[in-house]
Parts: sequence; structure tokens; C-alpha cells
Amino acid sequence: MNFIALESKQKLRGGYYTPNDLAAFLTRWVAPTKGSRVLEPSCGDGAFFPTLEGTEASVTAFELAPEEAAKAAARGLPDCTVYNRDFLGWALESRSGQFDAVVGNPPFVRYQYLPAAFQTNAERVFARLGCKFTKHTNAWVPFILASMELLRPGGRLAMVVPSEIVHVMHAQSLRTYLGEQCRRIVIVDPQEIWFEGTLQGAVLLLAEKKAAPDVYGEGLGIHRVSGRDFLRQDPEAVFNIPRAINGKTVQGKWTRALVPPATLAILDSIEASDGFCRFADAARVDVGIVTGANKFFLVTDEVVRQYELERWAHPMFGRSDHCPGVIYDDAQHDRNAASGKPTNFLWLDRSVEDSAQGRAYIASGERENFHKRYKCRIRSPWYTVPSVHTTEVGMLKRSHDTPRLILNRAGAYTTDTAYRIRALRGTADALVYGFYNSLTALSAELEGRHYGGGVLELVPSEIEKLLLPAPEAIAPDVERLDRMVRQDAVADTLEVQSEAVLGALTKNEQMELLAAWAMLRDRRHRLPT
Repeated sequence: MNFIALESKQKLRGGYYTPNDLAAFLTRWVAPTKGSRVLEPSCGDGAFFPTLEGTEASVTAFELAPEEAAKAAARGLPDCTVYNRDFLGWALESRSGQFDAVVGNPPFVRYQYLPAAFQTNAERVFARLGCKFTKHTNAWVPFILASMELLRPGGRLAMVVPSEIVHVMHAQSLRTYLGEQCRRIVIVDPQEIWFEGTLQGAVLLLAEKKAAPDVYGEGLGIHRVSGRDFLRQDPEAVFNIPRAINGKTVQGKWTRALVPPATLAILDSIEASDGFCRFADAARVDVGIVTGANKFFLVTDEVVRQYELERWAHPMFGRSDHCPGVIYDDAQHDRNAASGKPTNFLWLDRSVEDSAQGRAYIASGERENFHKRYKCRIRSPWYTVPSVHTTEVGMLKRSHDTPRLILNRAGAYTTDTAYRIRALRGTADALVYGFYNSLTALSAELEGRHYGGGVLELVPSEIEKLLLPAPEAIAPDVERLDRMVRQDAVADTLEVQSEAVLGALTKNEQMELLAAWAMLRDRRHRLPT
């Protein structure tokens, strides 16, 4: 959970300004000339203005922060008007197709942190363009949507945007809209993080709008770069380098554009085969227990003893260091407890107040204001947690290399850092064993999302789309897999497991899937290619 009080002023304003070399590259690509109408929807202090000097273009710019708008106007760019107002509000009042080019670096601000008026305008932009709206969106999404509408047919948009444009769910309506509106879209995808002091990756978005509705859309290409040498190249040449693909790629997450065509063909054939299925056909996924205050409800053995809470303490797991393999049993639970990890879930009820020690523990939580947190304060009493049950299989929400299912032999509970899973086809053992392979690992990279730290995250709707071998055809050896996951390299274990459970594929096909997984994993970790 992110709280606005904990965020920096710069982050709340989305103010991470564009380095001059990136701004110059983007401006060279849109190639403004005398009389060109250029839009800069979030100009900040005017970082793009020096790159527009001498072009004789007519520039319309917006900046919400008065002091930054004044700095931009003070640069003295000829034929430039800087408006100190909300761009989205202005865009909603304006006619479409009036600009030849758009350049900029839209604000990276969560919807929940936007003032109410701007939230309303963001939602109106989505509605105006017939795009599905979600409150999980970020300010840069409606900025790009509104800018694209204001662009004339055949015009060009060049922006610095978060790298999550490729894969986050809240940007799906934007990806779909761009796919419909543009002749060609290119993402310049750097290995490095360009903005110092942040974990937020950024990419360059180059999009050329269709000159007419019936113009063929080439789709999307992603050009991966390392270092800044590409900035000395002709931007038009860079725009034409990547192979563009359409169809599923533009309709869904753009991660598919990074995968070789031969590998995509293997995936397409797998989807049509009866020997494989989507996760939703094999199992049911449910979120873990939502406590509202994990620090209070997940505790060590020492806390249990100190407050005499044994009656309400139950085994739990919820972190990767709780589960180094694919089996969570009593022995693993005892090892976790012995190392001082919080391995107990406190399933409290009113009877806890019958003892002095129980009342003391409740009081300790109230001193830390846990009872005032939203999920706690809507409960009565605040320390009673709903929807408490366990399942045979669990899965951690986040993973470093690749996700894995956990066979829950200890009957342990899981919090909302993990998912509760029930097998619908085959056995729990077969589901866990068959999940660990190159196909499912690659599928997780294509369906999941990641942020600045490079950790892969999957939500239930994404898990349900994962491809895996049909569980009923698998003869599981979960103990063997557990040993390999604990002891061997991930890539080696995936290769061995692929041979065991992907028998319908050739060895070459298995290795192609493994190579594509490794490439996407390394990109997520920002490792050299």
C-alpha cells in the first residue's frame, strides 16, 4: 500500500525532466519546420525548448506548476505560448487534429495522488475516446491519449514514457488505442535507467498516426539499446530498425514484440493443442488472507510466547525465504521458526481479550494505530480477520527469476503476499510439478508485469492466462523437483523439467522457449544482452 504522505514532492508532481540528448533525439524525429504546430503537454521548465530553437515551429506548451511555467516562458522560445493550466482540461475543450507533432515527457503520477479535478478530467478523456477507464491508471496514460487525439492524421508523437507502458494492465486501453490510430509504433527500450535517483525505467515512444483510417497499421516494434550511442544515429533510421508485428501483440501486452517470430509460432501451436491448457482451466486462483496489518498478525514464535497467544497461532508462509523449494511442510516450517522468521498467523477472536496478555497484545497494536488502518477499522472488532482458509497449493505474488507453485503439506495459511490455489484438473502434486517448465516460465514473463526493482509480479487475471501442460497427463515427482529448485540453477532446473513435462514439444522447441524466457528475465533484471 502506498500512502501520499510518504511520497516526495517531486514524485507527487511527476517532475523528472528530460536530458537534453533524449529531447534532441525526439525532436529530430518529429522534424518540425517553419509553420509546424508542435504541442508540448507537460513542458516543466522547458527542457524541450532548446531543441526547438531555429525550427521556426509554432509551439503550444502546458505546465501546471506556476514556477516551472515561468521558467519555461523565460527561455524566450520564439512563437511559443506557455499555458499555466491543466492540459487535460484544455484538451477536452479543444478540437482534434490541430497539431503536426507532439513532444514531451508526461508526468508520472498515480491517479490516486491527482487532485479531484484532474481525476475527473482524466476519466473524461477515457470516456471521450471510448477507452476503458480504471482508477489504477497513471497521469501519463490520459496525457498520451489526449495528445494523440490532438495530433493530425499523419502526425508524429515522440515522448519519454515509463517502461511499464509495455506490460501494465492499466495501460491496456492506451495500447489498444495506439494500435488502432497509428501506422507504426516503435519503443526504444534501454538497458539502463535514465533518471537518476529513481527505480522507474523509461522508454522512448515514437508513434506515427495513420494518414487515413483505412491505412494499414504495421503494428509495434521494440528496439533494444544499451548506452546512448543510438542518439547519434538518424532517428528515422532507428524508427525503421525493429520488425513490427500486429495482431495479438498490439491487442494485448507489448512484451510479445520482444520474442522471436519462431518462438511466437511455437506458442501459437501450443495454444491450439489439447496437450496444454490455460491455468484457469486447471486451477482456481484466490487472493491470500487480507489482514490489513501484516506486522501485527504475522509474528515470530517469541511474540507468541511473550503474549501467550498459542491458542490463536497458526503456521503461515508468505515470503520467498519461507519457501526455498516447492514443498512447504512441517520440517520447513520448523526451520523457518528456528531462524526467527515470522511464521505464525494470528487468527484472533474476541476470546483473546479474556486474558491479560491477550489484552496487552491488542493494546500494543492500537498504540501503533493498526486499528485505524482501513481494512482494520471497517471490522468489528478490528483484529478479527475474515476469509481465513487454507489450500493445498500456494503461489507467491512476486518472484525474482520465475514463479513457482508451493505444495502446502503443512496446511499453512497465506496472506495477500501469496495466492491460494485449488486444482481443478489432476492432483495438487501434478499441478505443482507441471507448472515448473520453460513454457510456463515464458508465459509468466509475457503475461506478468514488473517495476523498477525488476521483480516479476502476477495478479490472478494474469495467472489464469498462463500456459502449462495438461495436469492429468503428468506423473509428478515433487520431491525431486523440490531438491532441484533448492540446489540447482533456475535455468538448469527449467531445462530438466521441460524434458519431463513438455514431451509434446521437441528438444529444440523446449530450448527456444527457454532462451526467450532467459532473454525476458534478463531484460527485467537489466542485465547486458
